Amino acid sequence: MINFLKIIFAALFVFMCYKVISTSLESNLFEQWDFLGSIPWMRATLWDFYANIFIITLWMFYKEKSIILKISIVILFVCLGSIATLAYVLVHLFKLKDGEGIKDLLVKR
Repeated sequence: MINFLKIIFAALFVFMCYKVISTSLESNLFEQWDFLGSIPWMRATLWDFYANIFIITLWMFYKEKSIILKISIVILFVCLGSIATLAYVLVHLFKLKDGEGIKDLLVKR
């Protein structure tokens, strides 16, 4: 199961990096912010994003010990979204030792 998760999360990480980079080359978010902000679905998507970031941040605060690391990771979550989230989970997946499973991924060490 852990190897399967590593493959899925790595594939999603690569896909999201590709999507963000290709979209950034095609369209400047800062030039289109006023237009995007006027779309109700865009506002709903942002609220959804921040609700998810809040949930993931609570889990990360539970797992991590250093307050500096916690603050740094929250900044990355907010600025990079799913790219930072996927990277965070991938790091923890690759830190698992042989024989460790999902429970070991989710709980404090």
